[in-house]
Amino acid sequence: MALRIILFLVINFVGLALGGLFTGAGTQSNWFTNLNAAPWTPPGWVFGAVWTTIMICFAIYMAYAYATSTNKSLLIGLFVLQWILNFAWNPAFFKYQAVLIALIIIVALTLLVGCFFFTSAFGGEQLKWKSLLVLPYFIWLIIATSLNAYIYVNN
Repeated sequence: MALRIILFLVINFVGLALGGLFTGAGTQSNWFTNLNAAPWTPPGWVFGAVWTTIMICFAIYMAYAYATSTNKSLLIGLFVLQWILNFAWNPAFFKYQAVLIALIIIVALTLLVGCFFFTSAFGGEQLKWKSLLVLPYFIWLIIATSLNAYIYVNN
């Protein structure tokens, strides 16, 4: 189990690192600081702390989901799609400043992560309580989607 957790940790953090390459100055960039951002936008340091926690929890969840899944191909396919969407948001939003495309990406990602959270199809009853490990990811995506939507509507 430990090897699976490490594997999913590496994959998750590689995705975050690659996405970070396209973030540039991110929340400190002139473009971002000049946006009309949502009043509930957290300070920049929160993003790193939250994403670290999320990726650790999600790696543990995926390791258990893989161990108990009766449809490993579907599970890995959805994990890969999640990884791609998670990675794609950064360049869409920060590099290309395509706020609508980023919003579409994050809505799709939120729905997909919601599937991981709300279904126990990947491991049945054995995975039911471990699905709580996905909850921080799902909640954060709801917040992030609201931030992205606010920027789209108000800029």
